[in-house]
Amino acid sequence: MLGYRFTQFTPPPAGPDKGFEQLLKVFLQLVTITSGDVQEALSWLNEVDRQYGLTDDEYGMGDFIEDLKKRGYLEENPQDGSLKVTGKSEGEIRRSALEEIFGKLKKSGRGNHPTPHPGLGEEASTDQREFQFGDSIDQIAMTESLRNAQLNHGLSSDLLLTEADLEVRDTEHRSQTATVLMIDISHSMILYGEDRITPAKKVAMALAELIKQKYPRDFLDICVFGNDAWPIEVKDLPYLQVGPYHTNTVAGLELALDLLRKRKVANKQIFMITDGKPTCLKEGLRYYKNSFGLDRKVINKTLNLAAQARRLRVPITTFMIAQDPYLRQFVKEFTEVNQGRAYYSSLQGLGHLIFEDYKQNRRKSL
Repeated sequence: MLGYRFTQFTPPPAGPDKGFEQLLKVFLQLVTITSGDVQEALSWLNEVDRQYGLTDDEYGMGDFIEDLKKRGYLEENPQDGSLKVTGKSEGEIRRSALEEIFGKLKKSGRGNHPTPHPGLGEEASTDQREFQFGDSIDQIAMTESLRNAQLNHGLSSDLLLTEADLEVRDTEHRSQTATVLMIDISHSMILYGEDRITPAKKVAMALAELIKQKYPRDFLDICVFGNDAWPIEVKDLPYLQVGPYHTNTVAGLELALDLLRKRKVANKQIFMITDGKPTCLKEGLRYYKNSFGLDRKVINKTLNLAAQARRLRVPITTFMIAQDPYLRQFVKEFTEVNQGRAYYSSLQGLGHLIFEDYKQNRRKSL
C-alpha cells in the first residue's frame, strides 16, 4: 500500500543569490536612512556584518558590492570611483517600502477607485436589474435570466426567452483621483535624537508605489515644506533630508492647492505628514517665525487655508506624529474647519493608517 514517508527536513545551503537578496534588503534600508549616501550605507553595512555575521567565506561583502554594480543597482563614477544608486535601486526601495508598510497588498490588474455610483464600469457589482437598451451582453446574468424565463413562460421543450426576462449585473463606476502628499522636513523631524523622517519617507514611497501599481490612472503630486514649500519627484523620495527649517504649513497648503488646480478631475485630496505645529509664514521676502507655542497669526492663516480647501471640496487628512495635548487641540480645530480627517499615530502605525484612509477617501470621492 502506497503512503507517505516523513523524514527530517534539511534546508539547502544558502547560495550566492540568497545571500545577495538578504544583504540587498538591509542595504536598501540603509540607503533610505542615509538619504542616498552609498558610501555611508556600505560603511554601516560592513559594521552590521562585523557584529552579526551577515556574510561568510563563500560570499563576502566585496562580492556583494560587485554584484550590486553588475546587476544595475549601483553606478560607479569613472572619474573618482564614487558610487551612486540607479533608477533600478530607487524602484526597488519603493517596492520594499510598499511590502514593509502595506504588508500583503497584491497588485491589481486595473486598479481604480470604487464610488457609490453604479454605471458603465470595469468591476462587477452584486446588484442586478432589468435589462435596458445599451447594456453590454457581457453584463447579462444568464442563470437568473433563464430562471425568469421558466417562471414567466413555463417549462416546455421550446424555451422562450424575451427581453423582459433578462437581468444584468451592474458594474461599479470607477473614479479618478488627484492626491497631493505633503511631507514636513522641518528640523523637528529629527529633534531629540528621534528619526521621524525615515518612516515618513517610507510611507511616501509606499503610497507612490501603491498608486503606481493599484491605481495607475490616479495623479500623485508630492511636495515638501520647511521654511518654504516646493514640489519633488517620486524618484527624489529616498534622498529627502531634514533641513534647519521651521514649519511653514501655509506654504505647503498653498502649493498643494495650486498643484491640484492643474488636475482636471473631480476628486481631489491632500495628505499631510507632520510632527509639529505651524511656526512660520513668509511675508514678501521676510520670514515670520515663532517656535514658542501656537502663534495666533500663523495659526489663523493656516486655518483660513483649511477653510479654503473645504470650499474647493478638497479634504485634508493630517497624520500627526506627535501626542502633545496642545498640538492635538490645534489639529482638532484644523480638521473641523476643513471637515477632513486627523490621525495621531506612532511611527510604526503610520503606513497602515494612510493606506486605510486612502481607500476610504476614494469611496466617498463622488
